[in-house]
Amino acid sequence: MHDVRYAFLKPTLDAHTLGITAAADLVRDCGYEVLVGDEAVSQSLNEIQYEKNQERIVEWLTVHRINRVGLTYRLDPDAAATMVGYFVQAVRTARLLHSQGGPVDAIFFAGLPTACARIQQEHKGLVVTFPGGESVSESLAKLKIPQERIPTDIISGSSYDDFRLEFGSDIINRQEYSAVQPPDRSGYPEFGTSRDAVEKRLQHALQQRPFLPLMRAHCGPYDAKKSREESVREFISWAQQLAATGFLDILSIGTSQLTQSNFGEEWGSRPNGGGVPINSPAEYRQLWESSRPLLLRTYAGTKNIPQLAAMHEETLNICWHALSLWWFNQMDGRGPYDLYTSLQQQYKTLQYIAKTGKPYEGNVSHHFAFRGADDVTYIVSAYLAAKLAKTLGIRTYILQNMLNTPRMTWGVQDLAKSRAMLALLRQLEDDSFRVMLQPRAGLDYFRPDLYEAKIQLAATAALMDDIEPQDETSPPIIHVVSYSEAVQLATPEIIDESIRITLHALKKYRALRRSGAIDDMSTSEDVAERTALLVRSARTIIADLERHIPRLYTPEGLYLAFAAGFLPTPYLWHDGEEYRRAKHWHTKTYRGGTILVDQHGRPVKAEDVVDYGVRNLPECQYYLEQRT
Repeated sequence: MHDVRYAFLKPTLDAHTLGITAAADLVRDCGYEVLVGDEAVSQSLNEIQYEKNQERIVEWLTVHRINRVGLTYRLDPDAAATMVGYFVQAVRTARLLHSQGGPVDAIFFAGLPTACARIQQEHKGLVVTFPGGESVSESLAKLKIPQERIPTDIISGSSYDDFRLEFGSDIINRQEYSAVQPPDRSGYPEFGTSRDAVEKRLQHALQQRPFLPLMRAHCGPYDAKKSREESVREFISWAQQLAATGFLDILSIGTSQLTQSNFGEEWGSRPNGGGVPINSPAEYRQLWESSRPLLLRTYAGTKNIPQLAAMHEETLNICWHALSLWWFNQMDGRGPYDLYTSLQQQYKTLQYIAKTGKPYEGNVSHHFAFRGADDVTYIVSAYLAAKLAKTLGIRTYILQNMLNTPRMTWGVQDLAKSRAMLALLRQLEDDSFRVMLQPRAGLDYFRPDLYEAKIQLAATAALMDDIEPQDETSPPIIHVVSYSEAVQLATPEIIDESIRITLHALKKYRALRRSGAIDDMSTSEDVAERTALLVRSARTIIADLERHIPRLYTPEGLYLAFAAGFLPTPYLWHDGEEYRRAKHWHTKTYRGGTILVDQHGRPVKAEDVVDYGVRNLPECQYYLEQRT
């Protein structure tokens, strides 16, 4: 068994690498040798229909004595099925399969659900598929790792996740959540009026027993077959329906890319980019009037950002503003500005938000995680966003915390990340500044099977409640990501059902904790150790950032922090020289978290990140001077 060797392969056409890295690290942690296909193998997979490329792949498998091989492709399902078909044909022709007396006793494939379903049907169980959302224990079982080979820390880490999924299964199978009624939020005079605010609604909710968190959901229908006006009217009808049923407190408007980047302009035939295509202040006003008594928020603009923020105030009485600081610009292809110009625009917008007295939500940390950042960078970026807000006079900071990101993150690590963030950000709190926690499920966490996704939703509610398990007023706000997200846009009916599941899961989980029927995660030594390590590392980087960049909380300071490499972002899409230092380090999964490593896979300390960033500051100052 010790001689079994795994290989994971992907074509260069597919840039997704997190899944392969996570699987390889997990198998290595169980004591197996793992190889990842080199550039030549990846190139051969691109055009595996040619016999010479099949021969190169077979030769590579043979030379490296591979016994179990995994393939991944997360783009076109037809191309994925074709690639797997040619691969199976190649290993069968070369008589490498175990059933033929060869060394290969297992083939795996990870990809889109439709690709997995087709591959399962075509290969009759020969290929084990991973459509997404598998727990650690499920993944290890599929990968044919025997129980006795799994390290105890992996078993203990995955047992918490397995327990929550069992809890979620019980919640969904009993169907009791269907009887949940919406809370009555109407007991304060400003309710639903132009003077309403998220702080007022939360204050009213805190006076009720039991306390039920404010519910936020994000949606924005778009149908390419309909006109822009028809799509807007459909969304307004959705808002009316959500307002009438009463489960939702905060409607987050999922506007289109054109709404964010080209508001008020003539769009012509430009692609909408998904989301509801609102394009006038009058349409926003109509939405506000039709959605009483909901609180409303929407995406910030990516161009003319301060002006759009003011328009959102005037038309929506927006309950809080959200900005992404380093993101939604040329670096990620979501906006027209270069990074420095974007930071300048957002800085002006934050100054405006401070004057309005409205809260600010930092849409920051998960965008770093989407691009491969480690857990410490996730925390540091949240702290920088919060302190910037306080520096500019904003009184309430909404801490959006995207759990399950990357989706292979263990629950105990999510608890540690969450507690580390709260420990640092709450040090900023005083009479003029407060932090509101708003957890949410990961963007790509849910499985395509709706029954299993509902179970995951209930399990995530339990995870949220374990962040501060001794405080039944935490979290104060929950961003409910609907269980259908992996398959279809969430309709009002799905949103309401998702909120019902979340509210019922919270009630049942808290009852179990009070009765002593579940572990009190506030006393978990594993979570405490992880939290302490994250806090120490984050404090090191924050302290040195503030020491070496005198005007850190300005557009110039935040630009330097990123460009010099203090916020490692390995999978940054931008290929320019200006930001290459942000991509200097690599990341890998370790004990259910994401850590920083060097080019040889060795862990990198916070002090190493700081030393590297400090060395780069003079050159990055030069780039900044060119911008200014």
